[in-house]
Amino acid sequence: MIDIQLAEADWAGVETGVEALLEKWLVPIGTPLLKGQPIASVVLVKASVDIEAPADGTLASILVPAGDSFAIGQIIATFDDSPR
Repeated sequence: MIDIQLAEADWAGVETGVEALLEKWLVPIGTPLLKGQPIASVVLVKASVDIEAPADGTLASILVPAGDSFAIGQIIATFDDSPR
């Protein structure tokens, strides 16, 4: 399993603890995905960005519902990268 989060290292100039808004999930749980495929849209520092699948696999769980704010570095979902 891979934890999905918007890490500080991914966004230069954004400090840990700053909040982002999870605008929407682009795929439902259980959808087969390829690495790099967008899975969620977030609004951060007045910009909307997509979070991509970290590997081939499936979105296993959503921990932050669409419309909720979350802190940079907070785990927002889990991703199952185990072979099928």
